[in-house]
Amino acid sequence: MSVLHLIADFQDVLKEPSIALEKLRELSFSGKSPSPSVQILLNYLPLERASWTSILAKQRELYSQFLREMIIQPGIAKANMGVSREDVTFEDHPLNPSPDSRWNTYFKDNEVLLQIDKDVRRLCPDISFFQRATEYPCLLILDPQNEFETLRKRVEQTTLKSQTVARNRSGVTNMSSPHKNPAPSSLNEYEVLPNGCEAHWEVVERILFIYAKLNPGIAYVQGMNEIVGPLYYTFATDPNSEWKEHAEADTFFCFTNLMAEIRDNFIKSLDDSQCGITYKMEKVYSTLKDKDVELYLKLQEQNIKPQFFAFRWLTLLLSQEFLLPDVIRIWDSLFADDNRFDFLLLVCCAMLILIREQLLEGDFTVNMRLLQDYPITDVCQILQKAKELQDSK
Repeated sequence: MSVLHLIADFQDVLKEPSIALEKLRELSFSGKSPSPSVQILLNYLPLERASWTSILAKQRELYSQFLREMIIQPGIAKANMGVSREDVTFEDHPLNPSPDSRWNTYFKDNEVLLQIDKDVRRLCPDISFFQRATEYPCLLILDPQNEFETLRKRVEQTTLKSQTVARNRSGVTNMSSPHKNPAPSSLNEYEVLPNGCEAHWEVVERILFIYAKLNPGIAYVQGMNEIVGPLYYTFATDPNSEWKEHAEADTFFCFTNLMAEIRDNFIKSLDDSQCGITYKMEKVYSTLKDKDVELYLKLQEQNIKPQFFAFRWLTLLLSQEFLLPDVIRIWDSLFADDNRFDFLLLVCCAMLILIREQLLEGDFTVNMRLLQDYPITDVCQILQKAKELQDSK
């Protein structure tokens, strides 16, 4: 199917009063999903089109409320918002040791914020998109009439030491891919945007910070930036200006819904449970054993464990193995499959089978290099192979 035909078919399906979910899944599996399609598949938009306007307005206003409540610095409020400036010199002040102190919470939040900031600044360094200014900066935050503080300035002003915020998973330190170009190493290496502007990475930073505040049980774990990045890019580059304008709020809720499905991958205490990442990594090998026992035995013989490569593949939904457009193409197929994370296991299995000859010939060192710097860039070939594996059940 040509791209133009695919886009036309999407338009036909999405203009119906009630969206035909199976037809939408079928189209999305082929790629080029527009923003509303992704939002339906991630359970943000309902199938009944008539309710979209009210739901979107409600959710976007709710996100604005989150900004008002969670980005503002303690002790600062505007009289014209109906709140008078608080006296921070008595009960609540920066040196107040009480765990209930708003300032105490502020400083703890900064520990999480520093890790988020470090990660989002180097998001997708192979493209310039996240370093460029957004067409729709958050006026609530940037309006000089308000006393809200941007997270970027908050990071620049803090004196917290970055080593206190490391939240790497035990035993797994390589969450980045050799495919990715290195990002600048210091704040000074980034282009400073004029006042009133903000870069796309700053928007992603805000999304992740608010998610961490609303989900203290998991907060922020390194790698979440690689999940939210492709979602935000999809909405922020949509040809329709409405989706672009509200990309931040829509991304937040879609990311939250997606994390509800995959958050167990980021919780170390669940690693060895049936819903944890260890079980899923072993499932990749058991699937491979069923589909290609010779390759399976070769990897076993070389003691190449799935956690050496499949941890990153599964946890980050392959977002570090391919360039951003290819990641989005893979995600279209993942989100379209009603058992999409079963399909992810098949995609991982297909990736192994497509380089089976190289793996069968290689020694441990060569094979580890292949698996940690995956050589095939034709993601359509990978998806086609995964579909063949699915159909052969």
